Amino acid sequence: MFARALAAMRDMGITPKVVSPDPAYRLVGVPALVVTPEERALFTQRCGDDVVTAGWVDYRETTETVPADEPRQFDEDVVGRVALVLLAPCVADPKKIRVTAHLSGDLAQALPYVNAAFSHVSYVAKLPVLSLMEGHRMVSVYRDRIAIAKANDIIDAWATLDRLRCMVDDVWARRATLTPSFELRRRPPALEIYKRLPGTNCKLCGEATCMAFAAALWRGETQPQRCQPVFAGDRGDLKDALLQICSGLGVYEADGSH
Repeated sequence: MFARALAAMRDMGITPKVVSPDPAYRLVGVPALVVTPEERALFTQRCGDDVVTAGWVDYRETTETVPADEPRQFDEDVVGRVALVLLAPCVADPKKIRVTAHLSGDLAQALPYVNAAFSHVSYVAKLPVLSLMEGHRMVSVYRDRIAIAKANDIIDAWATLDRLRCMVDDVWARRATLTPSFELRRRPPALEIYKRLPGTNCKLCGEATCMAFAAALWRGETQPQRCQPVFAGDRGDLKDALLQICSGLGVYEADGSH
């Protein structure tokens, strides 16, 4: 799809800047194309649905570079192929981005071992989903996908995906030395939930403030769907980000049940 998009742009007289994940991040990313807002509008108008993209974000110059090393390989690769399917601005911090990557592997058996290996993660076995703070980044690892919020830029997102790939495959390689754990030891902080709420304190959820609602969600005492501005009002743009973090708490499942 990258080659198709690049060819289409060149046919329009557009010469994009190419940001490549090669070599270090080639297992978790494909090249990204940087164009002006006017060039993006022209590309979208002419190509329509013919070329599928993961999404668009504002490009900011970065000092981060892709390492020249080859990516780490594993004899048993439980993660499999990593394909970025969503690229969008981060709701909690518009200067950063959020991404979702689909995996060809199935991590259902690996996640309890990761939960056993690290004390800083939050694991909900019934989903299953494992959440953690990776620096300032909010990460949710599902059996078939990885979602990252607050990545600095596309290179930072690739780097984070590659670290997670290596973390899971490394734990899987030494699983014989670990006892899988299905215990929920930690929950993401309520402040991270609050950042994904409207902040209007409308009280329609039954709580006095959005922070009180976030705390109730964090404790598992309410459901995200009670936020009417997000689910029935004019802040539907917050819905996906709110549900993503709540799935890490076990209060919302991927199929929409709760």
